[in-house]
Amino acid sequence: MGIVTCDVGISVDGFVAGPNQSPTDPLGAGGERLHRWMFEESDQHADELAAITEAGAFIMGRNMFAGPGDGPWAPDWTGWWGPEPPYHAPVFVLTHHEHADIPADGGTTFHVVTGGPDEALARAREAAGGRNVAIAGGAATINRYLADGAIDELRLHVAPIVLGDGEWLFDGVGDPVLTPVSTRCTPLVTHVRYAVGA
Repeated sequence: MGIVTCDVGISVDGFVAGPNQSPTDPLGAGGERLHRWMFEESDQHADELAAITEAGAFIMGRNMFAGPGDGPWAPDWTGWWGPEPPYHAPVFVLTHHEHADIPADGGTTFHVVTGGPDEALARAREAAGGRNVAIAGGAATINRYLADGAIDELRLHVAPIVLGDGEWLFDGVGDPVLTPVSTRCTPLVTHVRYAVGA
């Protein structure tokens, strides 16, 4: 059976998005710098990039899918990633608002889950068919699964920047046991892989 993983870009002061997030700036002020390594050094990070999308199913929060806000998203909204999102697998979106499934090219279908994190994880495990399930983000979703002890492997991609404010990782997660498994760094990122749990 697969494990539950989480890959997330993070600043050295612990933020996974900058301040002042908006529908036109979903990563907030300076947040795009968290992911420079994916584009400017992609040839140096093939293993990490492959690992991010290797899961058999993904879970994300409503804000990661549709941007900040509490209400339902526009009926024709299909996510930030264009016609072919990078997931190529089922994605379960946590929200309080019912919505029909949203199919995309390349094998991705976004499934709206209104029954909470446990339901999303159960459905993702079933859809993954024995492969890993990845918690894709954002911070509130990752924090919830960390607090619940549901994440087996946490992969931080630490950008050498200070955001000062924004969406903070590790808020309210207690004191999870994090055992370093591997580290690797380049000028734009330090990859740290942790086993989570006793």
